[in-house]
Amino acid sequence: MIPPAQAETAALLRRLTSAEPVETHISAVYVGRDAAFKLKKAVALGFLDFSTLAAREHFLRRELEINQPFAPSLYRDVLPVTRAPDGGLALGGEGEVVDWVLRMAPVPAGDFLDAVAARQGLDGVRLDAVADAVFAQHAALPPVAGIDAPAAMRRVLAGNGAAARAAGLPAARVEALVAATEAWIARLAPVLAARAAAGRVRRCHGDLHLGNLCLVEGRVTPFDALEFDEDLARIDTGYDLAFLLMDLDHRLGRAAANRVLNRYVARGGDAGLVAGLPLWLSVRAMIRAHVVAKARGVGEGLPYLARAEAMLAPPPPRLVAVGGLQGTGKSRLARALAPALGAAPGALVLRSDEIRKRRAGRAPEERLPPEVYAPEASAAVFAELDALAAEALRGGHAVIADAAFLRDSERDAIEAARGAAPFTGFWLEAPLPVLRARIESRRGDASDADVAVLEAAAARGVGAVRWVRLDATEDPTPAALRCLGLNGDRL
Repeated sequence: MIPPAQAETAALLRRLTSAEPVETHISAVYVGRDAAFKLKKAVALGFLDFSTLAAREHFLRRELEINQPFAPSLYRDVLPVTRAPDGGLALGGEGEVVDWVLRMAPVPAGDFLDAVAARQGLDGVRLDAVADAVFAQHAALPPVAGIDAPAAMRRVLAGNGAAARAAGLPAARVEALVAATEAWIARLAPVLAARAAAGRVRRCHGDLHLGNLCLVEGRVTPFDALEFDEDLARIDTGYDLAFLLMDLDHRLGRAAANRVLNRYVARGGDAGLVAGLPLWLSVRAMIRAHVVAKARGVGEGLPYLARAEAMLAPPPPRLVAVGGLQGTGKSRLARALAPALGAAPGALVLRSDEIRKRRAGRAPEERLPPEVYAPEASAAVFAELDALAAEALRGGHAVIADAAFLRDSERDAIEAARGAAPFTGFWLEAPLPVLRARIESRRGDASDADVAVLEAAAARGVGAVRWVRLDATEDPTPAALRCLGLNGDRL
């Protein structure tokens, strides 16, 4: 509800937009034909205080400052609500300032990504665009120094525990989850501290779920970044991403979350973030559990609580490699297997084609000149693939290595990256006419290989392959799942 002291302002905004507000417990947004106006409610809730006029102006200007660089056509300006000499209120007029509003461009209700997801509109291309948008935002943010990342997570956990108890979630389960989360923070403290030292802590979005992404002129755009608590926003980029992954997993299933994770890592190469995912996903789910329980009842929060508990019991890591000639469907199989393999949201897929593009500073779908495929360049790509696989496995996460692996040395090297983890190698095979047809039909793929590359590779031979051979003339996914002892339930 709108606080009584803001009733006049609410009435003005209702007249200007001819609309009832879209409300949360801290704000009300009035969406008109040409503009939308956001009013911060005059409330003090412990974790924020908008009760004074000065505070509302400050936080609206802060909201504009942190969001406008990433959504310039969406965020316009901050305007005063003023009282005219006749006693009436006006927007942006002269006279006494009685409140402040943020003016934005209106966004159709169907263009928020939670609504797009609800109508099954988040296909693979759009999920890639989501990951690209988040990566671009993170890449543009400068590192924040001096953050004690483990201590910051402990503070978040303390607030979570108190909020979960206050929301009425089962006390015994909350206490057990808090204890388990504390143990994970202690276990990951060196990792979290090292990531902070490496510049992975930035002034992030802070509230990155599907409802805070929208389509602006057809482009996926983050908006409504958290503005009222810098400590909650100065976080590891992996923790920021984790809210989105948790939301995708909950709403659309693991395959959607897995695709966004893998596209994000493909763009930036931060394979090390997977070490923190069990903790970060659990904390994000716990936040959602107490928020939903408070707003809609304890029963509505219990699925999120169960998700938070499950995230802290991940299966052990394993390494899968998928090799074969160009056109055998290696990437298709890797993407099909990944959601069913390992800890949430499924295996990290490391694709040599994407590593090569990233090393060249290109997007995955951009074509590269021939010199980028010189032997020394290819050796560097495989060395990075092996190193990233070993890093992710050490972090406790399953990995699928996706590359041609045409040489004995390349297959030996990826097997050596396994460390103590189990390893399975798949070798895909199909007749050359089938492979030629597939390559000729490719569009918008990270692979630059053409038919000439295929035929040259086939003529050279691949040596003695000891991996599990799969017929890739048809879909090899069922056979691969059986070999791995999986049934694909998470798909």
